[in-house]
Amino acid sequence: MPGPSHTTSELPDVPWEKMPRHIAVIMDGNGRWARQQGLPRIEGHRRGVASVRRTTEECARLGIEQLTLYCLSSENWKRPPAELEFLMHLLQQYMIEERSTIMRQNIGVAMIGRREGIPEEALREIDKTVSMSAENTGLRLCLAINYGGRAELADAVRRIASEVQSGRLDPADVDEQTIDSHLYTAGMPEPDLLIRTAGEMRISNFLLWQISYAEIWVTDLCWPEFDEAQLHVAIRNFATRDRRFGGLTE
Repeated sequence: MPGPSHTTSELPDVPWEKMPRHIAVIMDGNGRWARQQGLPRIEGHRRGVASVRRTTEECARLGIEQLTLYCLSSENWKRPPAELEFLMHLLQQYMIEERSTIMRQNIGVAMIGRREGIPEEALREIDKTVSMSAENTGLRLCLAINYGGRAELADAVRRIASEVQSGRLDPADVDEQTIDSHLYTAGMPEPDLLIRTAGEMRISNFLLWQISYAEIWVTDLCWPEFDEAQLHVAIRNFATRDRRFGGLTE
């Protein structure tokens, strides 16, 4: 897919071949930001939606192929029920309110993660948006909801074992490509750039298989503070990295 003309881009100093094809984001710090402002945690989540909107629209404008957002981890179910209920409401509301923008900007929406535990009303709106945007050819917005990297690998192994048991797959033929094709992200490009907000230096069970060679960029800013300018900083930093993939630079 050819990139956009950088004569109109706000990143004229980044050659198209140096742009990340796929950006993944661990959106951390909503509650911390709210606490710093003297606000309830749910207000941090509400403000975080605005950062989702800004980041998604800017990635679409820049011609990024895929943006994957860590919306809810499988471990987040340990949070207070009232907070989880609010998060599900925000998710459902986002799916409804952003449909016109998603369609206007030619964005395709996908979801990865286990569906169990997600309220039926939220799933219904997610499925509707995914279906409506299925033919869109611009940015793919992939939402990781009730997602865990270890759970994803366990599910992939379970499906592979089932195929071996049924005789459809020879154990000797199982390789990295076999595993890759059984992940939730089958058919998607691996992340080039992993962004984490709020200064935490950990992966938090996110895309464990897929980020093997991703470049990691961390900011101390909390997710509600993340904007287009910070996205540009991350992309510019990515463009300076020497990506050898285990080899040597010529």
